[in-house]
Amino acid sequence: MKVKELEGLNRIHLMGIGGAGMSSLARLLSSMGYCVSGCDLARTSYLEGLESQGIECLLGHSSAHLKQFSPQLLVYSSAVPRDHEELVAASEQQIPIAGRGRALSWLFNAADGIGVAGAHGKTTTSSMIALLLQRAGLSPTLAIGAEVCDLGTNAALGEGRLFVAELDESDGSFEFFHPSVTVVTNVDWDHVNYFSSKEQVIEAFTRFVKGRKSGSPLIVCAEDEGVQSVLTRLPSASASEVIRCGWGKAWEWGAFDVEHLPGGGMLCRVCHQGQDLGRLRLAVSGEHNVLNALNACAVGAYLGVSFERAASALAGFKGARHRLQNLGQRDGVEVFDDYAHHPTEIEASLSALRGAYPGRRIIAVFQPHRYTRTAAFRDALALALEMADVVLLLPVYSAGEAPITGATSEAILERMKCPKERFLHCDEEAVCKRLESLLREGDLLLTLGAGSIAHLGPRFLAGSAESGASCE
Repeated sequence: MKVKELEGLNRIHLMGIGGAGMSSLARLLSSMGYCVSGCDLARTSYLEGLESQGIECLLGHSSAHLKQFSPQLLVYSSAVPRDHEELVAASEQQIPIAGRGRALSWLFNAADGIGVAGAHGKTTTSSMIALLLQRAGLSPTLAIGAEVCDLGTNAALGEGRLFVAELDESDGSFEFFHPSVTVVTNVDWDHVNYFSSKEQVIEAFTRFVKGRKSGSPLIVCAEDEGVQSVLTRLPSASASEVIRCGWGKAWEWGAFDVEHLPGGGMLCRVCHQGQDLGRLRLAVSGEHNVLNALNACAVGAYLGVSFERAASALAGFKGARHRLQNLGQRDGVEVFDDYAHHPTEIEASLSALRGAYPGRRIIAVFQPHRYTRTAAFRDALALALEMADVVLLLPVYSAGEAPITGATSEAILERMKCPKERFLHCDEEAVCKRLESLLREGDLLLTLGAGSIAHLGPRFLAGSAESGASCE
C-alpha cells in the first residue's frame, strides 16, 4: 500500500498507543514496515499485544520520548490534550503532528475503503464485514475499534486493496475519510462534549456521506430517523446510490420472520429487492444485530459475495470484545460484558438478553461514562436501566472531564421508578461484595459502560475454578 503522506518516513511515534483505535493504527503501520513506538498512561491488553509484535511502548507521556525515538511523525489520540508537553515539544522541533483519525485516513483513502460509521453498532458491523470478506477470500485490511473475536485482532494488513474501517464521529475525524463503500448504521446524538445537539450530528454525517468517492454506494439502516434526515439533505442524483436495509420486504435488503433463539442468537429470513434469499442464523443476540448483519450482507453482495457465503460466515460470528460478550458462567450465573454507555445501546443490550433468556433475572451494573453525557441523558439512562430487574450503579467515569453539578450516578438513581432493587456503590470492591450476596443460580449478570468496568465480570468469574473471559 503506497501512502503519499508517509513517503520518506520511517519512524512514527504514537501517543495513547494503548487504546483500541490507536493500537489498530500501530499494528498496521508496523506491518507496513514502519518503525513504530508509542506511549500511554496505563498498561492495557492492547499495549501488551503490541509489545509482543515488537513495538516498544512506554508508560507515561514525556517530551523525552522525542529524543529517545527521534520520530519523523507523531500521531496522537484525541484523549491527549493538545497543550501536552510532548506535543508542544514536537511542534517546536518541527516534527509533523497528526491526530489518529487523520493518520488512519491517509491509509484508508489510498485503498478501496469500506467505511462504517454510526452512533451505535459500527464496531459490530465493521467486524461482520471484515469476517465476511476474509472468509470469502478477499483478504481485506482492517482497522476495528475492538478485537474481533473470530480474528483475534483489531487490525490486520490484507493482501488486497479492500480496507474495512470503523470510522469515529466523536471528534469529527470521520470527515477525513472518503470511502468507496459507505455504511451508516444510524445517526443519533452522542459525544455531547463535541456535538451540542442532534442537528450538529446530522450535519456532520451529511458532510461525511457527501465526501464519499463519486458514484459509490451508500448503505444505510432505513429504519433510523437520523439516517432519514441525512438522506433528505443529499442531492437527488445520489438517490440511485442508496441501498436501504430494514424490516420487512420493502427495502433493498430486508429481514422478516425474526426470532430470538433460546440461550442466544437470532434467526430470520432475508430478502433482497423483494426476493426471499433464505434463512440467516446468527450466534449473536439482539434485533439490532440482525440490522447490522443486513448491512454486512449488502456490502458483500456489492463486492460479489453471494448471500449463501455471507450467511455461512455470519452464522459463526462470535462478535467483538465488550459488545454483549458472554464471558462465561459461575455457579449458574451467566456473565456478560457490554460497552454500552448510551441509553439506546443499554436498551438494545437488555432487550437482547430478554429475548435470549426469557424469564431470567437480569442484574445490571452500570458505570456512567463522562459527566457531559450523564448530564445530557440522565432521564434516558434511568429509563433504559429500568429494563433490568436489579441495577447497581458505580460513580461516573470521568474520562478526564471536570465534574458537572447534577451529573452523577445518584441523579440517575433518583430518576428510576423501577426496578425494585437498585443500589449505589462507591467502588468496584463494594459492587463485588454486593454481587456475592445478591446473585443466585439462573441470574444474568451484565456489566455496562465504556470505562474501567470491563474488569468486573472477569473478577467475578475468577471466584470459580475457570474464567470464561476469552472469546472462545
